[in-house]
Amino acid sequence: MKENKKKKMKNEKYNQKDFLNTQEKMSAKGTNKEELLVNQDQVEGRNSVIELLEGNRDINKIFVQAGEKHGSINKIIAMAREKKILISELSKEKINQMAQTENHQGVIAVVPPFNYSSVEDILFEATTRQEEPFIVILDGIEDVHNLGSIIRTAETAGVHGIIIPKRRAASVNATVNKVSAGAVEHMKVARVNNIVETMKYLKEKGLWICGTDMDTKTYYYNQELKGPLAIVIGSEGFGMSRLVKENCDFLVKIPMNGKITSLNASVSAGIVIYEAVKQRN
Repeated sequence: MKENKKKKMKNEKYNQKDFLNTQEKMSAKGTNKEELLVNQDQVEGRNSVIELLEGNRDINKIFVQAGEKHGSINKIIAMAREKKILISELSKEKINQMAQTENHQGVIAVVPPFNYSSVEDILFEATTRQEEPFIVILDGIEDVHNLGSIIRTAETAGVHGIIIPKRRAASVNATVNKVSAGAVEHMKVARVNNIVETMKYLKEKGLWICGTDMDTKTYYYNQELKGPLAIVIGSEGFGMSRLVKENCDFLVKIPMNGKITSLNASVSAGIVIYEAVKQRN
């Protein structure tokens, strides 16, 4: 028994060292840290890790900065032990090296890759809640901070799911999880090959597609946003693509009365999403 325990501890130390050495090698080659984890991902920050522990997602291991034994760290350690999740202490230098975000707060959870849902899963979620479908479609959002913010807003608004394209768009990673304050653990996110075809499929399922575009005449608060609905948010700086715009049932815009004529994508999403919430309630 003692030999097996020593062997297990040795393997764990090797895996940790190997993980960090791989990061050093990849960094030396100029590889982005967010591209490093092929078979696993990281969730960083105390609130995000707590949200993760309270959910049902698998956790491979939790790294805690040595000496960090106060406040919410104690809660994280207690929850991890209760779930029999391996906890390992790292020096401040090592945990900074391992981190993919700047504000890890002394705790990093290593998890399997994000488990994306299907569009059908999102529609089933609405059925399960006995609500009319409420979906957000992101047409090429590339900034992971915007993606994280939109996921956080959508989750608080009761959106059933978010649809993103597989190519030329941000995907869920450690930064998205951090910015969303853990909301991504409670939100169904589907990645699709073709946004336009997905929009057509949703129409067949009875959803109305609302696009956001500055060139339309209808303000968002003058448009009915009740019933089965999908709201499309275009990419940063470019808005919706031509085909996506053409396949929307109607378009809305947000009034711009200042010298700046555009809003951050996540802010625009929040305004229109919560107008829909107000009308639906």
